[in-house]
Amino acid sequence: QAFAKAISRANIIAFPGGFSGGDEPDGSGKFIATTFRNPTIAEQVMKLLNERDGLILGICNGFQALIKLGLVPYGKIIETDENCPTLTYNNIARHQSRIVRVRVASVKSPWLAGVEAGEIFSVPISHGEGKFVASDALIKQLAENGQIMTQYVDLNGNPTMDVHFNPNGSASAIEGILSPDGRGFGKMGHS
Repeated sequence: QAFAKAISRANIIAFPGGFSGGDEPDGSGKFIATTFRNPTIAEQVMKLLNERDGLILGICNGFQALIKLGLVPYGKIIETDENCPTLTYNNIARHQSRIVRVRVASVKSPWLAGVEAGEIFSVPISHGEGKFVASDALIKQLAENGQIMTQYVDLNGNPTMDVHFNPNGSASAIEGILSPDGRGFGKMGHS
């Protein structure tokens, strides 16, 4: 109850990265998702987003939690299944820790005020399960809705599947996505 009450007064919820759950497979993402599926907490989260124009952010492990909850890309807490997007093991089946280049693909979010589409940033990543996977149809829909926020890019600024630039093999080089209204934002890099 106290946690739900705290959320009822919040303007922003941020799910941490940085091995917040020991970086076990699905560790903190599952833990955070389980906690936020509590009906009282879920109700307060949805009120924050739908009635108070609040914001929610998830980085790395926090991104895993947002995906597991459905807050990105759907904008609401749902029961996810095998047809929903997910984050899974990197293609090379080991942890990656390095600086990557990401290009802003969409600025359809208050999180990106002052940033322009096409800008490229260098950000640190450190994960073993950062590969974004979704159906081709969903990826097409995300692109059409402006929900692909950032993509891994090569030295020429082009989205790429090259492991030297896309360290996990994410579909369509996706590094971060948005909820439909842009108030929810999840990404792998520790910006």
